[in-house]
Amino acid sequence: MTELDTAVLPAVPTSGGLVARGVDAWFGDHQVLSGVDLTMHAGEVTALIGPSGCGKSTFLRILNRMHEQVRGAAMAGEVLLDGEDLYDAGRRLTETRALVGMVFQKPNPFPTMSIYDNVLSGLRLTHRLPDSDACDEIVWRSLVQASLWDEVAGRLRDPGASLSGGQQQRLCIARSLAVGPKVLLMDEPCSALDPTSTYRVEETIGQLRGSLTIVIVTHNMQQASRVSQRSAFFLAGRGEPGRIVEAGDTRQIFEDPVDPRTSDYVHGRFG
Repeated sequence: MTELDTAVLPAVPTSGGLVARGVDAWFGDHQVLSGVDLTMHAGEVTALIGPSGCGKSTFLRILNRMHEQVRGAAMAGEVLLDGEDLYDAGRRLTETRALVGMVFQKPNPFPTMSIYDNVLSGLRLTHRLPDSDACDEIVWRSLVQASLWDEVAGRLRDPGASLSGGQQQRLCIARSLAVGPKVLLMDEPCSALDPTSTYRVEETIGQLRGSLTIVIVTHNMQQASRVSQRSAFFLAGRGEPGRIVEAGDTRQIFEDPVDPRTSDYVHGRFG
């Protein structure tokens, strides 16, 4: 491993603005989302909040074309990344996945693969692995950005499964960062973690803010208010698909929402 300064890298302004227009989604004949319009600003964290079953995770998966991989699933509408349609027929799926990464609820590093190789696995799968020296720097940079370097610098050849749950989740973040995404999607990334590990992941999100766009699904209202600049409240009526009730600045959503249903939800009166 190259001898490099281990200070946290500064945030660099970047592109990565996402816009969803008129997004509908179905599983078979069951419509789960209707008419979702949402702008997710470049370099900011947008939190998707709302009760279970209102379509938040489905919407998140639509943003990097995972929804279409489910048998019987369908969607309508547009998802634009820096003005370009992610669902354009000429766009390769692997290109979209490289630009829009995903971190899941349960940490999922490759258990027998080393920490070092876990970080590089996305590049290897897409046949973009550079030479050895460049690999060393990518691993270092990604682990620093994921706030994990100081904890694993001396054990990069240990298996990913040897890490704690919180460390594994940050390893998954590093793996996503290694391919150079513009957007990072996070589906309840702390729900399986203890408070200390949750704090480290939230700290990592804060350090990444500004260098890429983050969209996070969370049921933890305190977490949403801590990590995000903008929030979108999803709600589904009985027998109806999910919709966005209200979206905007996180402080306004939590302190002075326009819709009383938003106020009831963020203050714990239902959901």
